[in-house]
Amino acid sequence: MSKVFASRVKQYLAILKNIYMLTIQEFCFNAFQENTYILYNEHKEAIIIDPGCYTRMEQKMLTDFISTQQLTPKLLLNTHCHLDHVFGNNFISTTYQLAAHFHPNEQIVLDRLPEAAAKWGVATEPYTGPVQYIQPDEIISFGKDNLKVLLTPGHSPGSVCFYNEKQDFIIGGDLIFMDGVGRTDLPGSNPIDLVKSIQEQIFPLPDSLTIYSGHGPATTWGREKLHNPYIKYLLKA
Repeated sequence: MSKVFASRVKQYLAILKNIYMLTIQEFCFNAFQENTYILYNEHKEAIIIDPGCYTRMEQKMLTDFISTQQLTPKLLLNTHCHLDHVFGNNFISTTYQLAAHFHPNEQIVLDRLPEAAAKWGVATEPYTGPVQYIQPDEIISFGKDNLKVLLTPGHSPGSVCFYNEKQDFIIGGDLIFMDGVGRTDLPGSNPIDLVKSIQEQIFPLPDSLTIYSGHGPATTWGREKLHNPYIKYLLKA
């Protein structure tokens, strides 16, 4: 009888765990094929991360999803401020009255947005909404869930990842991709910092960690340790 009861309790706890999990919705936006993420909880509260929506159609895709799911956006977060990750910052900030949250070292990157866009042959306006800086190891509370800010410079001077230990995932920006890592030939990039960020922030995390990257498909840390040539090289270093 006790074994049956224990089994039922275990099943019940598993159901509760699934109920109180963050849901992750991914969108691929703009010519750079950037991944925008919406995280939302059981209370329909949402976090928008790296809104890359550039066209009106892309903006509508994002707002239609939010409306259909009856979500209330609570936070706008940026892993970094390269143009493809912030095309939609003004739109999201204005539509939902949100401040953009990013590391202070990304301010100079954001300030150069029109200049960077011109170099890539695209038109965009400077970000004019409110800003709130986030700091390394800061805990961003979101209902019963938390995202920990991991400072991971290299691809840009103030890149961060958002780590959820409970569900074993990071929103990783352009730090690590499936079979690749972020480029370091852009203004403010630093290859030494990129290596240090991966070694200090990602190496200690479990192989089961899911990495939601800024471009391309999601992957796991364990897979990248086996197949990513850059990570394999670092493991041997």
